[in-house]
Amino acid sequence: MKPFVQLDGLVCAMDRANVDTDAIIPKQFLKSIKRSGFGPNLFDEWRYLDHGEPGMDNSLRQLNPDFELNLPRNQGAQVLLARDNFGCGSSREHAPWAIEDFGFRALIAPSFADIFFNNCFKNGLLPIVQPAAVVDQLFAEAKTEGYRLKIDLETQSITTPSGEVFKFEITEHRKHCLLNGLDEIGLTLAHRDEISAFEAKRRAEQPWLFAK
Repeated sequence: MKPFVQLDGLVCAMDRANVDTDAIIPKQFLKSIKRSGFGPNLFDEWRYLDHGEPGMDNSLRQLNPDFELNLPRNQGAQVLLARDNFGCGSSREHAPWAIEDFGFRALIAPSFADIFFNNCFKNGLLPIVQPAAVVDQLFAEAKTEGYRLKIDLETQSITTPSGEVFKFEITEHRKHCLLNGLDEIGLTLAHRDEISAFEAKRRAEQPWLFAK
């Protein structure tokens, strides 16, 4: 998992509430358990004017020119600004996979669906909860082309182009994992020496458990 320490990223503002996971990555694309390859179909039904199916060459499809991700000013955005209850609906982990694979590293909203919120941390995304008034302000400012935010996980802060700073909360465990790029497998492997020592001790004390 890619570590998250600091980010100076272009902002894409998606002024929609209750964006569900089927909108984030439609069900017909959930045919792989790999974490990569979902970015081209992120928000597929909103992003394209024609219907998409797995295996299609998305470069030949017709883009919706009015959709936020397709606007020229949002190309290369790494921060997704959203409204209440982002990520609601089914618990599919493919949703954060698609968001991360597209290139986003952080999301800011007044609230997130619980399962989606937890899945983001497990996949290298930083979901940041901010008061509705702050999100409203960021939406207003994001109308300016080239609007960027600086996000510092160490100091748990968001800095606007004008220098205004907003703090955000995150648990120490989640912060540690993101800073060090550790998913649940990585956390386990960090204790490989202790695991190996335990296995060796158990083999010595209870060899009958390992007899073939």
